[in-house]
Amino acid sequence: MKALLISILFLFMLDPGRVRVENHHPQNDKINETYLLKKLLNQPGINNKEVQMLVVTFPPASVSKAHRHPFPTFDYLLEGELESTFEGKTNHYKPGDSFYEKPNGLHAVTKNTSPNKAAKLLVFYIAEKNKPTIVPEKIK
Repeated sequence: MKALLISILFLFMLDPGRVRVENHHPQNDKINETYLLKKLLNQPGINNKEVQMLVVTFPPASVSKAHRHPFPTFDYLLEGELESTFEGKTNHYKPGDSFYEKPNGLHAVTKNTSPNKAAKLLVFYIAEKNKPTIVPEKIK
């Protein structure tokens, strides 16, 4: 995990002027994403891929509605605690926990289990350029 974080920080140092804040959680306006890096990769084997690194902040007791990410997603919990149901399996994450989410896997729910402390999740995407990072799940 240290090697991944060092690689991410190295990429950030290559282009540090790319910090911005966006909100891609239309179902819950309180959950906030702060992008640390967004860089297009045009190298053999990974043409037209965009590396995105962001911190997702979950306010106390917040809940994200069902959604999918259409590409590989790597996560590292910085602060707080999260409970996430991914592909039917519920996991509890604490600071220092890392996990991988396969492309298009269903996040039925992700919630901050604390009633009074925010949770911060470092997320690393290898995305398609100009494609949405979150696809809301249609309720049947």
